[in-house]
Amino acid sequence: MSKRAINPPELAAPKGFAHAWLVENPAGSTLYLAGQCGYDQAGVVVHKGDLVGQLDQAMGNIGVILRDAGMTFADVVQLNFYVTSRDDYAHARKAFGQVWKKHCGRHFPGMAMFQVVSLFDPEARIEIQGIAAR
Repeated sequence: MSKRAINPPELAAPKGFAHAWLVENPAGSTLYLAGQCGYDQAGVVVHKGDLVGQLDQAMGNIGVILRDAGMTFADVVQLNFYVTSRDDYAHARKAFGQVWKKHCGRHFPGMAMFQVVSLFDPEARIEIQGIAAR
């Protein structure tokens, strides 16, 4: 078994964490995704106050991590969504679906959504964490 950190140069340099860890063995590979917010390459939250815009950026960041691990969204088996407002999500469900289709098509892994009091970055409205396997 081997393990390696996945920290694509297109994403903000992680401080005190890795964007993901890829665990490989003869039976296959598992990727453990750290929580991804709507950060740009400088580590600044984009689309301030816009839950859907931040979702799109976070999903794009996850796509970069998956690519660097030799995977795609089709390999994602679990995603957890942490949002600061369930009501904002409820009002934006259709737009969420459009962003989902843009990144994942018709692939639907196991998912859960949690409303949290806040996220580490006070500008962040969503954080996505998950697992992919191949």
